[in-house]
Amino acid sequence: MDSNNNFHKGNILIVDDTPENLQVLSATLTDSGYKVRGVINGKMAIRAARSAQPDLILLDIRMPDMNGYQVCEQLKIDSSTWEIPVIFISASDEVLDKVKAFQVGGVDYVTKPFQVEEVLARVEHQLTIRRLQKQLIAQNQQLQEEIVERKKAEEAAAAASKAKTEFLANMSHELRTPLNAILGFAQVMMRDSMLSSDQAENLRIINRSGTHLLELINDVLELSKIESGVVSIDENSFDFYRLLDGLEEMFQIKAERKKLKMILIIPPEIPQYIRTDEKKLRSCLINLLSNAIKFTQSGSITLRVNLVSENESRLNHQSCRLEFEIEDTGVGIAPEEIDRLFDAFIQTESGRKSAEGTGLGLTITRKFVQLLGGNITVSSVLGKGTIFKFDIKVSLANAGEIMPQTRQRVIGLEKEQTPCRILVVDDNRENRLLLVKLLQPIGFEVQEAENGQQAISLWSSWQPHLIWMDTRMPVMNGLQATKAIRSKENQRRKIETQLEMGDRQFSIFDTLFCVPHTIIIALTASAFEEKQEDFLAIGCDDFVRKPFQEEVIFAKISEYLGILYVYEDLPQINNVFYRKRYSVNQRSDSFFLPLLAKVPQNWIVQLHQAANELNEELIFQLIEQLPVESATLADALRDLLNDFRLDIIVRITNSAIK
Repeated sequence: MDSNNNFHKGNILIVDDTPENLQVLSATLTDSGYKVRGVINGKMAIRAARSAQPDLILLDIRMPDMNGYQVCEQLKIDSSTWEIPVIFISASDEVLDKVKAFQVGGVDYVTKPFQVEEVLARVEHQLTIRRLQKQLIAQNQQLQEEIVERKKAEEAAAAASKAKTEFLANMSHELRTPLNAILGFAQVMMRDSMLSSDQAENLRIINRSGTHLLELINDVLELSKIESGVVSIDENSFDFYRLLDGLEEMFQIKAERKKLKMILIIPPEIPQYIRTDEKKLRSCLINLLSNAIKFTQSGSITLRVNLVSENESRLNHQSCRLEFEIEDTGVGIAPEEIDRLFDAFIQTESGRKSAEGTGLGLTITRKFVQLLGGNITVSSVLGKGTIFKFDIKVSLANAGEIMPQTRQRVIGLEKEQTPCRILVVDDNRENRLLLVKLLQPIGFEVQEAENGQQAISLWSSWQPHLIWMDTRMPVMNGLQATKAIRSKENQRRKIETQLEMGDRQFSIFDTLFCVPHTIIIALTASAFEEKQEDFLAIGCDDFVRKPFQEEVIFAKISEYLGILYVYEDLPQINNVFYRKRYSVNQRSDSFFLPLLAKVPQNWIVQLHQAANELNEELIFQLIEQLPVESATLADALRDLLNDFRLDIIVRITNSAIK
C-alpha cells in the first residue's frame, strides 16, 4: 500500500498554459505534502476535475481557447464539481479582474509574481475551511438524526438525550484540549522579548482566531448545557456604558463594510453601573446585532436602550428594568416563520440562503433572556425589516464596585520565596509542555506525569506542593488519582496520630511519609464538568477550565500556596470608549497639517498605516509617543480615535506624508 496516497495533505489540480508555472507550483506543493496534477488548458481542466475530483484547483485566468473565468463557470454549474474551491492565479492586479473572479465562484485570488509561502498559506486556509465545513455538516446531520430518534418514543428520547450529552462532553474535551495548547503556547511565545513586531502581531492573530474558535465551540454547546441544567446566572457589577461602547466598536466596522449606518440611542437616564450577568447580556446583544447586520443589505441597524417604568418610579429603589430594541432595515421574516423562529436548529428562508450559522443563536438568546428575568419578542415586515425587543431586570451598582483592570505579567518570584514543587499531570504532551514552559522560567520546580498512576507514584516520592490534575486520562483518570492520594493522606495522618498517642506497633519510619495536605486543582476541558462542589467532594481543592489564561494559573498558585510574584507592567490598550453625549467637533485639515508638520515623517507613516489597518491599539500607542509640546495634536487625534473616525486620520496623514 502506498503510504504517500494514505498520508498526503490533499489533491491539487493546477491549470496553467505556462509549463514553467506548472513546474514551480507542482514542485512546491509536492514538497509540502500535496498530491499534484497539472494541465495546460481549460478543457483538460474540466475533464480532470470531473474524472478525479481534486480537493482544490489553482486556476490561471489568461489562457487560449477558454480562459479561467469560463472554466470556473463551467465547474460551478456542474453538480459533480461545484463544491471544489477555486483559487485564481493571475498577473493582473486590477480590481475588476478580482471582482469578476469572485463573481464566477472563486474563493481567493493570488497575483503573479507570487511568493510560494503565500500560495501555500492560501491553499492550506481554503482546505481547512472545506474540511471544517464537512465536519460541521456531518455533526449537524448527526444531531438532526438524534432529534428524530427522540421523537419516536419517550424511552428512545431519553436514551438519545443521554447519548447526545456524552457525545457533546467528549467533543468539548477533544476540541478544547488542542485549543488549550494553541492559545497557551501563543501566550508563552509572547513572553519572548526578542520577538519582532511582525512575529508579535502573528501571535496576536493566532490568539484572536483561537479565541474566536473557542467562542464558536461554546455557542454550539451552549444549548445542550442549558437543557442539561448546568447553566446558571453569574451576576457581577460592571460599567454598562463600557459594554455598549465595546459593542459599538465591534459592529461599527462590520456595518461600514456593508455601507450600513450603525445607530445607538441611549437616553441620559440610563444608569452607567448595573449588576446582572454581563456575559449573557453581551451574548444576547451580539447574537441579535450580528443577525441584523447579516440580513441587511442597505439602510441602518439601530440599538435602543430604554428604562421600563415600574410602579411610580422609573428607578425603583435599587433595581430597574432595561428594554433593548434592535431594529434593522433588512430582508425581514415571513409571518409563517416567526412562530418557529426561536426553535432549536430552525432557520428562516433568508438564514438558509446565507448558509451561515447553526440555527441555535436565537434559541440561546431567548433562554438567556429568560434566565435574566425577561422576555423577547419579534415583529417584522417582509422586505422592510425586523425589530427584536427584550427586557431584563437589573440592580443598580456604583463605580466603587467596579475593579479597575490593570495589565501586568508575572516574570518571577519575589526574593526569599520558598521553592515550590508543582506536578503537572496530563496525558496530552502538548498540554504538559505548556504548563512546564509557563512555570519553570518563573522559578517553580516542575515534574510531569502522563496518567493517574504515575501521579500517585511521584506524589509519594517527590511530595509536590501542588498538582495540576487533568480529569480525563488513560490507565487511571485524574479523579481516581485524586481519591487515591486523599486516601493515602488520611491513612498516614492516622499513623501520625497513633504514634503521638503512644501506639508503638508502628515504626518511626512511617512518620517520614506523613505530609501536609497537597493542593490538587483539576483541569477540565469538558463543557459539562463545571460544578465546583463535585470536584470538592472528590477531594480537589479547585478546578480550572481549559483553555485557560496564564494569569488564572498564577492566581490559583498564589491563592493556595501564598506565592508572591514579581510583575512587569504591560502597555495599556485603549479599548474602553465611554459613551459620549455629543459628537466630536470635526476640525478642518488646515488645523491638523501644521501640527503634523512638526512631528517626524516616519511617525506619520506608521500612524497612516495603523489607521488603514483599523489597528486602534497601535494608533493609541503612537499617540502616546507624542512629546508634551505636541499635546494639542495628541488630544485632537484621541478625539478622532474615540469617535471611530479612522477615515479622517487616514486622510490627514496621507496629506502630510511627503
